[in-house]
Amino acid sequence: MRWKTIRQFLWGEVPSSKLEQRLLLKLDWFILSYCCFMYFTNYLDRANVNNAYVSGMKQELNMQGNDFNKINTIFTCGYIVGMIPNNLMLQVVPPRLWFPSMQIVWGVLTFCSSTVHNVQQLYAIRFFQGISEASTFVGTHYILGSWYKSGELGKRSGIFTSSGLAGTLFSGVLQAAVYQHLEGVGGRSGWRWLFIIDGVITLPIALYGFLVFPDVPSTTKAFYLSEEERALSQDRLDSDVVHHSLSWDLAKRVLSRWRWYGCSLLFAISGETESFGSNNLMGQWLSAIGGYTVEQVDYYPSGVTAFGIASTLVCATWTDYTRARWPVLVYMCFCCTVAAICILVWSSPTGLKFFAYYFAGASYAGQATTFAWANQICADDYQERAIVLASMNMWNNAVNAWWPLLFYPATDAPRFKRGMIAMICTCTATLGVTWLVWYLERREQRLAKRKAMKHETREDSPNPVEIDKPLKDE
Repeated sequence: MRWKTIRQFLWGEVPSSKLEQRLLLKLDWFILSYCCFMYFTNYLDRANVNNAYVSGMKQELNMQGNDFNKINTIFTCGYIVGMIPNNLMLQVVPPRLWFPSMQIVWGVLTFCSSTVHNVQQLYAIRFFQGISEASTFVGTHYILGSWYKSGELGKRSGIFTSSGLAGTLFSGVLQAAVYQHLEGVGGRSGWRWLFIIDGVITLPIALYGFLVFPDVPSTTKAFYLSEEERALSQDRLDSDVVHHSLSWDLAKRVLSRWRWYGCSLLFAISGETESFGSNNLMGQWLSAIGGYTVEQVDYYPSGVTAFGIASTLVCATWTDYTRARWPVLVYMCFCCTVAAICILVWSSPTGLKFFAYYFAGASYAGQATTFAWANQICADDYQERAIVLASMNMWNNAVNAWWPLLFYPATDAPRFKRGMIAMICTCTATLGVTWLVWYLERREQRLAKRKAMKHETREDSPNPVEIDKPLKDE
């Protein structure tokens, strides 16, 4: 009994049969392996721009003022444009073809990044990379929600999210190694070699996706799944799922419920707590105050990501066991608020600022939990779930397109005073929206339960037509 409890805590809901256990092992191996490798290269590409900026790209491309922030903003605009179309394409084109194809596109564009001669060329490349990379994050969360139960979903979402963070972590280490050993080789700067190596890593993983990705349960033809396992993959999730054809009724269905509004608002706000890491504030701080080598500026911010990975995995494991998602967002807001206060008080010692930036890595824990929560809320409608997941990331990136320019411009380094105040306000707003989503989900569950009880009462009645008629006098 104790072993079963431990296993359930560590890996989610225990399979009910050996067949289901074998199915889960195969899904974990083939789905998670490809999705994690894909997201690893996705975040490796994003983080490499940050690391290239503080490793010579700024000087070589003669970047001025907020050019760095503009690169990220233009990428975000492309990401927003590609978000919903990419997720809807998964309803039309098999995911085993769509995911790797988009990965090849951004891999080729990454190679192109190594050849730019001015920042304007990088702007154009980053816009189209944003469109292609928009397929990965919400698309994978849609796929995970199609294969896994709610009690299995948090941990898998956490592992997937952590793979992207691992890409960020590896990028700093990779850039430092490239700067040490490839700077000037073949007449190329170290930061240019970084993009080349990133592209080389990306393309073989896309080929792996073409070979092993299983699509969704209703259409899978994966060679490693038996007919019995394919049937089980549908039966264990599909009992209450409503299937609709793709039509304009989808917009009416989505916009008439609270789910799209609540979940979109939640991640639009809570996603901005990741600003510490996504804008490499620690790297900019170290570079601005001086006294650190290029290798140290690349290495030291890796601690933010490392703490983010640890927080994500622990929190995802805990939410699958308890089935409660909201406490993770409370934990995340607490950590980011403490970190912002420590940095805001500029007279605080350097060691405390290091601690604050690392502690803020907890913000990444909310990402996996929020999307697992949305998958859980929208589990009864595949198309609504695809739209809600895409919209969550779309609205977060719509905010993120201007948020760093306003609150975290490169010209504010090293203090980022406006940014720290904005972080405290963001955490406060996140707590309010978290309560709202929790309340609306509970209310929907209560109404569904009452409706089901009324339906059962009518079915159990010996004469449903007469049940409400008054008795006649004898």
